[in-house]
Amino acid sequence: MTDSDVYLDSSETRSPEERESDLIEQFRQHLSLAKEQSTYFAQTLKDIDPATITGREDLSTIPVTRKSDLKTIQANTPPFGGLTTEPVGDLARVFASPGPIYEPQSSSGDFWRLKRAMYAAGVRRGSLVYNTFSYHFTPAGFMMDSGARALGCAVFPAGIGQTELQVQTINDLQPDVYVGTPSFLRILLEKAEEMGMKINSFKKALVGGEALLPSARALFKERGIDVLQSYATADLGLIAYETVADEGLIIDEETIVEIVRPGANEAVADGEVGEVVVSLFSKTYPLIRFGTGDLSMFIDGQSSCGRTNRRLKGWMGRADQTAKVKGMFVHPEQIDKVVKRHSEITFSRLVIEHDDGQNDVMTLHCETQQGSDQLKDSVIQALREVTKLRGAVCFVEPKSLARDGKVIDDQRKYD
Repeated sequence: MTDSDVYLDSSETRSPEERESDLIEQFRQHLSLAKEQSTYFAQTLKDIDPATITGREDLSTIPVTRKSDLKTIQANTPPFGGLTTEPVGDLARVFASPGPIYEPQSSSGDFWRLKRAMYAAGVRRGSLVYNTFSYHFTPAGFMMDSGARALGCAVFPAGIGQTELQVQTINDLQPDVYVGTPSFLRILLEKAEEMGMKINSFKKALVGGEALLPSARALFKERGIDVLQSYATADLGLIAYETVADEGLIIDEETIVEIVRPGANEAVADGEVGEVVVSLFSKTYPLIRFGTGDLSMFIDGQSSCGRTNRRLKGWMGRADQTAKVKGMFVHPEQIDKVVKRHSEITFSRLVIEHDDGQNDVMTLHCETQQGSDQLKDSVIQALREVTKLRGAVCFVEPKSLARDGKVIDDQRKYD
C-alpha cells in the first residue's frame, strides 16, 4: 500500500517544523488580506502589523473573535458583520444557524474542506454516499455533500425523517458510505430490524454533530461498519478528524488551532483544557482567531496512522460559562479583566455558591505567591468595579486549581 492510498496528500506527513513555518507564513498573508478586504478585520486588526507575527507565541497579540458575539456583530452590520470579503450576490449560498447566525458559502468546490476527513475515513472515488445531514437552513448537508463530490463520489441527499422510506431506499440503492449523526444511523438500523429487513451495504461511516459513544461504535462494528468522527462547524468547516478509533482528532492541514483560556486571548499550557480557537485561510470568510465556544485539549505525541499534525482530545464541553448572580450576568471575559489588573495573580477561578439562606455568594480563587491584604483589597475592588457585584477573594498556592477549562464554577444547587 502506497502513501497515496492512505493519505490525501503529502501535507499530512510533513515534519511539524515545516508545517508550523508554512502556517505562520500563510497566517501573515491572511492578516494582510483580511485587513484590506474585510471591514470588520480592518477595524479589529488596525494596530496589528502582520510582519510582527513570527511564531505561534505572537498570536495572542490579536483579539479573539468569539462565536457568541457573532449575533450582535452581524446585527450591527448585516448580514455577516463585515467579516466576509465578497458581496452577498457573489456567494453560492447563505445559511442560517440558531441565533440566528448567518454563514456564507463561496463558489469553490470543497469550501468546508470535508474531503480530507472523508478520505481518512476510507471514502474513495466511486462510492455512493448516503448523506443524512440536513440541507435545510444549516449547511451541514452541503458540507458533507461537497466533500464527497470533491472525492468523486455520488451523493444521495437523504436528510432525516421518513425512516421507513429511508430503509427501503437504502435497500434499493445499496450505498456503501453513511454520513450523519451516530444516533440516526442507529435509528435506521433499528427501523430496518422492525421492518424485517437488513442494512448491510454500509461499510464506512463518517459521523459528527454529537458524541460517538464507545457502545455505539462497537455496535456499528458488529454490523460491519467502520465509523470515524469529524469535528466541523458551520462557520469554519473542518477543524479536525479521526483517523484511528479513540486516538483523538487530527487537526486539519488548512487551519491553525489554539487552545485558549476561556474569556482571554492567551493560549493555555499544553495538557490543559481550554477553548478551541481557529484561524481559517478562507479568502471569502477570513476568520482569524475565531473562538468556537467548545472546550478541548491537545494530546501529546502523534497518531499511529502516520499523520504528523497535532491532535485534539475531542469535545469536552462549552467554554461559555456565563452565570447569573443576583440578577446580573457574570462573564469569563470579566474575570480575565480583573486578573489582568494584578500581575501577582497567575491563575484564577470564580466559584459561585449558595449560602445557608440560599443567597448567591461568589468567591474569586487566585493562585499567587504574594497574597497580601493590600492585594486582596485591590482584587475585591476590581471584582466589584468590573462585575458590579460584591465578591470575596481567596488566595491559594500556585498550581493548586484544576486546569479543566473552567473560569466560572457554578456550584449552586436548585433541587
